[in-house]
Amino acid sequence: MDKAALAPLLKRIPQVQEVLKCECISSLEESLPHSLLSDCVRSEITALRTSILAGENPEFNIESVAQGARSRTLAFMAPSLRRIINATGVVIHTNMGRSVMCPQAIEAVEDVIKGYSTCEYDTNKMQRGSRHNHYERLICAITGAEAAIAVNNNAAAVVLVLSEFAAGHEAIVSRGELIELGGSFRIPDIMDQSGATMVEVGTTNKTHPHDYERAITENTSMMLKIHKSNYQVIGFTKNVSLTELRDISNAHEKETGHKVLVFEDQGSGSFVDLERYGARKEPTVAQSLAEGADLVSFSGDKMLGGPQCGIVVGRKELIDRLKKNPLARVVRLDKMTLAALEGTLRCYLQGEEAINSIPTVRMLSEDAGTVRVRADKLKAMIEERIEPGKADIEVIPEISRAGGGSLPMYDIDTFAVAIKPVAGSTQECDKFLVQQCPVPIVARIAHDAVIVDPRTLLDEEEMEAVAEGLKNYFATV
Repeated sequence: MDKAALAPLLKRIPQVQEVLKCECISSLEESLPHSLLSDCVRSEITALRTSILAGENPEFNIESVAQGARSRTLAFMAPSLRRIINATGVVIHTNMGRSVMCPQAIEAVEDVIKGYSTCEYDTNKMQRGSRHNHYERLICAITGAEAAIAVNNNAAAVVLVLSEFAAGHEAIVSRGELIELGGSFRIPDIMDQSGATMVEVGTTNKTHPHDYERAITENTSMMLKIHKSNYQVIGFTKNVSLTELRDISNAHEKETGHKVLVFEDQGSGSFVDLERYGARKEPTVAQSLAEGADLVSFSGDKMLGGPQCGIVVGRKELIDRLKKNPLARVVRLDKMTLAALEGTLRCYLQGEEAINSIPTVRMLSEDAGTVRVRADKLKAMIEERIEPGKADIEVIPEISRAGGGSLPMYDIDTFAVAIKPVAGSTQECDKFLVQQCPVPIVARIAHDAVIVDPRTLLDEEEMEAVAEGLKNYFATV
């Protein structure tokens, strides 16, 4: 469309003040700021002008512009952070908030947000208390650690440890462990930020004990081991274990009197040995401490199944120094996270019961046969609601994933429901489930079908929601 033809359409675009006078907008004035309404009207007018200049020749009038602005306003006011249904089969889904809280954690959070709390008040002493008291004794009871500190994520935990013990000193790390995690969290960058001097030893695929022994100087403060929780190097490889690092540290101290800390960033962190349930062997926090680590850091919202936090456990004199570091206040936990962490940890005191009560641990350890039962039930629910001939529905063997940078390369056998549209399309069905359902449903697309994995559906209510969502989509095609 040439410029001459565009001019009449552009002149028809209403002014902001005209649109604001329309009833569908003015009726919002009592409850919403005038500035917000004006911004939404301008955004709608800008979008309209852009489409005209692009030659799209849209149909519009002042009422349609006002309705568009109203929709923008209501969308702006709607909650952005809200519940979602995870039908992907990825258990620790970073984009969906990672671990799902257990009922005990939810109850604990609900209790403390109703009013004031004992966040920093000791009822026994009737005076100021410590935030650490709510979780430390529980972590120590579960892991065997002497002491513990929790901060707002594991990246903060690593920075805190390096800043306290390695700033101005050397920290030795294997080249095979110079990893990058999600969000461009790179170990070399973090080492530099903390003020530590990174000393690289070994090669990408092989690092030997003598590499560490040769690298230790009088300025070495620690040997840092980064557990490869989010990737694997296979083939011609060699790693130095925590036990070997402990032996190297002890021998160096005996010879020179100079202590070199052994610090492991375990990353995912686990209190339960999932190998007995068929998962790949991953060290538990207790095992890392038993093998000689002075300090171990890990996430709370990955394999632990708790809220977002980073936890450091280890020797009491070292943890006490971390608690006094100025950064500890910068990265401390709020009362809701404290409550959720304490609630989660109390579940672990129940031993084997934690497998069933903590959703993340249950989903990671659940056998495929159990999931198959739910997949068959979900298939029946969907078939009851969809008109015959509109989709081919079957239960198929599939693979679930741990996610969240945990258990890389580990296939979790599962069964999923595959919905292959005959009417409509796979892509449009997937989009409908996310954008048109009251609670967004995120599935996967594979084999030209929408794949729903019941492993990550939390209860029958979510299965019903999936079936209803599919019913509503196929009613439109």
